[in-house]
Amino acid sequence: MSRRNALLQYLAARLALAPVMLWLIATLVFLLLRLAPGDPIDALLGTRAPEAARAALRSRLGLDQPLWHQYGQFLIDLLRGDLGTSLTNQEPVTGIIRQTLPASLELGSVALLLAAVVGLAVGFSGIARPEGKLDLAGRLYGIGTYALPPFWAAMVVQLIFAVWLGWLPVGGRFPPTLLPPEGSGFYLLDSLRSGLATGQWKLLAGTLRHLVLPAGTLGLLLSGIFANALRLNLRRALSSDYVEAARSRGLGEARVVLRHALPNALLPVLTITGITVASLIGGALLIEVTYSWPGIAFRLQEAISQRDYPLVQGIVVVVAALVVLVTVTVDLLVALLDPRIRF
Repeated sequence: MSRRNALLQYLAARLALAPVMLWLIATLVFLLLRLAPGDPIDALLGTRAPEAARAALRSRLGLDQPLWHQYGQFLIDLLRGDLGTSLTNQEPVTGIIRQTLPASLELGSVALLLAAVVGLAVGFSGIARPEGKLDLAGRLYGIGTYALPPFWAAMVVQLIFAVWLGWLPVGGRFPPTLLPPEGSGFYLLDSLRSGLATGQWKLLAGTLRHLVLPAGTLGLLLSGIFANALRLNLRRALSSDYVEAARSRGLGEARVVLRHALPNALLPVLTITGITVASLIGGALLIEVTYSWPGIAFRLQEAISQRDYPLVQGIVVVVAALVVLVTVTVDLLVALLDPRIRF
């Protein structure tokens, strides 16, 4: 079987497993929400509401139906692409996700880019003198940033740069004195496009000022993953046979590292990028709550506290679909770039 056919079969198998994974995740979140203590009627009406009003609202929302009936209706709506209606504000869940997802994607993309740049720089910096001071500092940096609790780090950064120094805003996504840029919902791109069109850069400056602290905090916390991964894989590559063969041919050390060792060491790092997306979601939840960033993770936290079943289910399914899409894409890229992989 040719490599192309094997790759296509691998892609087909991963895509076939994706709906099964999403079904399992959707079923799990459906059951956990209903097994957890609390009642959405209490969140909507309060505990002192008349029983008749509580019963009427429960019937209108379909919460008086048997659990199996609710689950079946949930799956049918999910297959239709209907994520339901929020219990708290009666808005379509798809509309709420469409409004909040760009903020989270913008924050996550900038944080992931910063994590990759800083992490790879730290991981590569100590390769000239293994076990030296610079290498030890990079190792401590990787362990320290990975071990720091995101909520604690975010509050410390807020305290230093927003409260004590006053350089940057404490939270939010955009200055309240300005109107947000219209367009795709990605303020960074929309404000840049507005600045190029009008020559006014206030929108871009305001967007960047509010993005620096949350994206910087999340990016630095994730950069330790890239630093440790590159350091370990680069050291393994430098001790391999093909690198020793390159050195024996008289090639300079810089060329050996950059042309032979580094490309092979970066392939596992690319795989880790897909895994980091899951960590990015967990870290983004705490970062968005701490910085009052109006993203999908912040909306998820509100929905959980309000027992908003449809909104929690919709957000979890959409986020799970994004994670599956990213991991499959990264696996395919690694398979295309690395001829050693066999299926």
